Amino acid sequence: MPRRSHEDAEPLLSSTRTEEDDEFPLDDQSSNRKKLSYEEAVEKTGFGLFHWLLLVVCGWANASDAVEILCVSFLLPTARCDLNLSSGDMGMLTASIFFGMMLGGYLWGYLADRRGRRSVLVISLLVNGTFGAVASLAPMFWLFLLLRFFSGVGVGGSIPVIFSYFSEFQPRMRRGAMISALATFWMAGNILAAGTAWLVIPKTSLNSDWGWLTFQSWRLFVMLCSVPSLTSALIFKIFMPESPKFLMEAGNESEALSVFLKMYKLNNRSSTKPFPASGLVIGAKVDQVKTRPNSSSIIQRFIDRVKQGLEPMKELFVGPLASRSLVLLIIFFCISFGYYGLWMWFPELFKRIEDGGSPCANLSRVQRSEKESCYPVKTAVYMEGFITAASNMPGNVFTILLMDRIGGKILLSGSLLVSGVSVFIIYLVKTKSQSLVVSCVFSGVSVISWNALDVVGTELYPTHLRSSALGVFTGVGRVAAILGNVVFGQLVDTSCAVPLLMVCVLLLAGGLAALRLPHTKQTELM
Repeated sequence: MPRRSHEDAEPLLSSTRTEEDDEFPLDDQSSNRKKLSYEEAVEKTGFGLFHWLLLVVCGWANASDAVEILCVSFLLPTARCDLNLSSGDMGMLTASIFFGMMLGGYLWGYLADRRGRRSVLVISLLVNGTFGAVASLAPMFWLFLLLRFFSGVGVGGSIPVIFSYFSEFQPRMRRGAMISALATFWMAGNILAAGTAWLVIPKTSLNSDWGWLTFQSWRLFVMLCSVPSLTSALIFKIFMPESPKFLMEAGNESEALSVFLKMYKLNNRSSTKPFPASGLVIGAKVDQVKTRPNSSSIIQRFIDRVKQGLEPMKELFVGPLASRSLVLLIIFFCISFGYYGLWMWFPELFKRIEDGGSPCANLSRVQRSEKESCYPVKTAVYMEGFITAASNMPGNVFTILLMDRIGGKILLSGSLLVSGVSVFIIYLVKTKSQSLVVSCVFSGVSVISWNALDVVGTELYPTHLRSSALGVFTGVGRVAAILGNVVFGQLVDTSCAVPLLMVCVLLLAGGLAALRLPHTKQTELM
C-alpha cells in the first residue's frame, strides 16, 4: 500500500507533527536512543488524559449506534398507526436495520483494514446519521423502511471499526478494562434512547401539519436520534488521529510517531522529558490493492476488486486462524439470536404474564388489532426501558474491574451459561414484578457476554484483519438477530416454548463453545 497523505486538520489530537510537538522532542541525544516497537511506544506514552478523552469520543460513537438501533422499538407503538403498519410491516421495519448492518459490517470492516480506521468511521457515522435524519421525513412506509436500511449500513460499519480503532491506542495491561469501559456506552445509548422517547413521543402537542406530511412527535424523536451519529462524525473528522497501529502497518512512520508524541504530550503535561525514541520499528505494510492496468476491461477490474475484497475471508477461515474464527462465528450467532430475538419480544411475553400468569399463557389470543388506537401514548414502556437499561450497570462494572484479571474467555463462557439458565427461569415467573426482575437479570448478565466478546474479538486477530473479522462476525450476528425475530414472531402464538428453549440452548452452546477459544488476557496486539 502506498504511503497515505492525510488531508485532515491539525488540531490537538491530529496525527500530523506540528511545532508544538517540539516541547516534547524525540530523545535523539540520549544513550537510550532506540527505535520502539508498537507495544513499546504505546507503553512509553503513558496512560492519562489522552486515553480518557479517547474513551469519551469513542464512547459517544458507540452510544450513537445503540440509539439508532433501539429507537425503532420505541417509535412502533405510535408509528404503527400513523403509517398504517401491519404486524408484518413492523417485523420488516425491525429487521431492516439489521439487514443494513449485515451488509455494512463486512464492507466497512474491509475498507478500514485497507484505507484506515478514522476515515471509515467518519463516513459510516455520517451515513448512519444522515439517512436516520432523512427517514424522519419519509411520508410512506416503504421509503421509511428503505432509509432505515441505509442507516443500518452505516451502523454496521461503525460498530466493528470503533472497537478496532480504540483498542489500538491502549497499553496492554489496561486494554481489557478500557475496551470494557467503551462497551458500557451502549448502556448509555440505551438510556438516552429511552429517555428521549419518554420526553418527546408522548407530547402530541408537538405534532404539526405540513400539508404533504403530518410531522408527529415520533418523527421528531427519530430526527433527534440521528444527532449523536452526526456529532460523532464531526468530532472524529476535526479532532481525532488515525490509529498509530494502522499507520505503522501502512509504513507511515512519521505520522505514527506524531500520534505517539501527541499522546505523550497529553498524558505527561507536567513533564519536560523528551519522548524516549529515535523512531519506530515498522512492520509489513498493509497489502496494496492490486488492480490490472487500465487497458483491462471494466468487468475484469471489477472481478479483481471482488477477489481482493474476499481475501480476508480466506485468511480468516483457512490456516491457523480458522479454528478461532469458526468458534467466534458460532458464539456471535448464538448470542445474537438469543439476545435480539428475546429482547424484542420481552414486552409481549411480560404482557402475557400480566394477563395470564405465564409467559406462554393466552396462546390463542390474537395479536392486538391494528386499528387499536395509539393515543394517548402509554409511557410505561419507556419507564421499563429505563429500568432494564440501568440493570446493565452491575455487569458493566463487573467486566471493567475483572476483565484484565480473569480474562475475556472465562467471562464470555461463564456469562453465556448463566444467561441461558436465566432464560429458562422465565418459565417460572408468575407476576409482572418477577418478570421485570428476570429481564434485569438477563440484561445484566448478557451485557458481560457482549463486553467480553468485544475484548476477545479485537485481541485474536492481526491489525490487517481486525476490522474485517469483526465486520464478518457482526454481519453473521445480524443474520441471527433477523432469524431470532422471525422465529419468535412465527411461533410465539402457537408454540411459545419452542423459541424460549431455542434461546436457552443456543446461549448454553455458545458458552461451551467459548471454552475452545485461546486465552487473550493482557496479550500483545498482533
